[in-house]
Amino acid sequence: MLSRAYKLRFRRRFRLQKRQVGELGAQAERHLENNFFKRLERLIRVRRFVLSWLLLMVLLIGVSIAQNRSLSSYYQTPQPIAGGTYIEGMIGTFSNASPIYATDLVDATVSKLVFSGLLTFNEQNQLVGDLAESYTANDRGTVYTVKLRPNVTWHDGKPLTADDVVFTYQVIQNPDANSPLLNSWKGVTVAAVDPLTVTFTLPNSLASFPYSLTNGIVPKHLLNGVTMADMRSAAFNTSNPVGTGPFMWQAIQVSGGSLDDRQTQVALRAFVQYHRGEPKLSSFVVHSFRNPQALLKAFEKQELNAVVGFDEVPQQLQDESGLRRYNMLLAAEVMVFFKNTIPPFTDQKVRQALVQSIDRTKVMSGLGYSTVPVREPLIRGQLGYNPSFQQAGYDPANAASLLDQAGWTMGPDGVRSKDGVRVMFQLTTQEGGEYDRLARELQQQWRAMGVEVEIVTVPDGATFQSTLADHSYDALLYGISIGPDPDVFVYWHSSQADVLAPVRLNFSEYKSGQADTALDAGRTRADPALRAIKYIPFLQAWQADAPAFGLYQPRVLYITRQPVFGLTEHTINTDSGRLTNVHNWMIRTTFKTPE
Repeated sequence: MLSRAYKLRFRRRFRLQKRQVGELGAQAERHLENNFFKRLERLIRVRRFVLSWLLLMVLLIGVSIAQNRSLSSYYQTPQPIAGGTYIEGMIGTFSNASPIYATDLVDATVSKLVFSGLLTFNEQNQLVGDLAESYTANDRGTVYTVKLRPNVTWHDGKPLTADDVVFTYQVIQNPDANSPLLNSWKGVTVAAVDPLTVTFTLPNSLASFPYSLTNGIVPKHLLNGVTMADMRSAAFNTSNPVGTGPFMWQAIQVSGGSLDDRQTQVALRAFVQYHRGEPKLSSFVVHSFRNPQALLKAFEKQELNAVVGFDEVPQQLQDESGLRRYNMLLAAEVMVFFKNTIPPFTDQKVRQALVQSIDRTKVMSGLGYSTVPVREPLIRGQLGYNPSFQQAGYDPANAASLLDQAGWTMGPDGVRSKDGVRVMFQLTTQEGGEYDRLARELQQQWRAMGVEVEIVTVPDGATFQSTLADHSYDALLYGISIGPDPDVFVYWHSSQADVLAPVRLNFSEYKSGQADTALDAGRTRADPALRAIKYIPFLQAWQADAPAFGLYQPRVLYITRQPVFGLTEHTINTDSGRLTNVHNWMIRTTFKTPE
């Protein structure tokens, strides 16, 4: 048991501790009253100051977060990745995907995506193999042997063979098939040596022949049963074409009530077994419009990735930011072709004077894009091009002197005349686009020299093609396709001015024995150095005779709403040349940290 003395000591200690606790509680209350509640009133009075500091802290935290994110994107870069659907808009109508018939913008675009040729052009506009692994020519340049790539398949899985190549050119050569390529293949014998080898035997040596091997090849196993007369209208061409190109047919949709409102969408999907590598895009849609305003509206609504076919950026899009403009220079020449067989162009001095009356720099400055001037019938940088034979430049004083020598004297009304006849002619060109403005500029400059010019514009289409075929003009403002090879026989040889010529592309009706001999010699020589030498007399004759007036190389304008990775500006030969490496195009991106 506890003693009484111990209990009393415990009670005294407990009361002492209780009293100390009470005093500590009272002391804490006094401190709380003095140091918090009384100061709280002062805190309320400075609440704006406190809130400002709190807001500053929040702002600093937000800036830090934003900075971290910004630094994250700084150390990462957008990288293109495969996938996505690419939709390209253009003016026109879809009618035929077959490479044997496709000529206009829409058809040629679909055909280029679906079909492949034996040869193609790379981004340096050099001729390279496509379906062909290689090609060789004999010593005389009359027999070309093409080796096909092994293991190339059609979109339906069937193997490509030499029989398909032979069949394609047999169709082209058959007049009943009515192919626009017929004239280029007359007299050529095509034969299959083995399943992967084809020979082309020519009646005469032709150095430029390999450039004829770029058209698409069609499958014999799907078209062999179609008669030649029905080949152009075969269902294969419009409902389910099968090729070996980067994209394969998926569907076609036609919409719009009236003809002017008609729209066509051709949907294609990537061909994973494509012989040049699986396309990066998942699908490609060719969307054609009859109405330019409907095309622009669709582009403004971001329904299209790109548009092609405009000569210039439409007014509605000129102020829009973020657009990409690709200027694809064409291996072509815009010229004024003087019909040498009618007055006043029968006079060489008049033609020379008209050439020297025009300031090319001023004309080209109105185009709105950079390009290359044309001063001779060959393109700058092309085999055979020689700056020593450039056409005469702007020289109004000498031009006036030449007209005076030809007997065309200036009248009081500012127009020259000879024997009571005023010097005048009609300048014919396509309606709309840059040719309209160009024609007016030429008209003004020639008028300043005392030459009266009437501008005649013809709507593009059948009417204009008829004008070209019939040579129903005095002078023609037009562009001709040259390509990378210097064989310009069809444009300047006298045989091509004859009314019986198959294509009659000698628009100037130029006739020169010296030029004919040089053109014949140049196209039959395989050695590049020798070819260049053979073309010199032609260039000399063309320079002196001035059968036409060279202006500039035209372009294909390609407008995209976003970057297209893999697409670069380069020289092309036709509108569809923009699709040279379409299998490598990409539009989707992701952020990645560079290694």
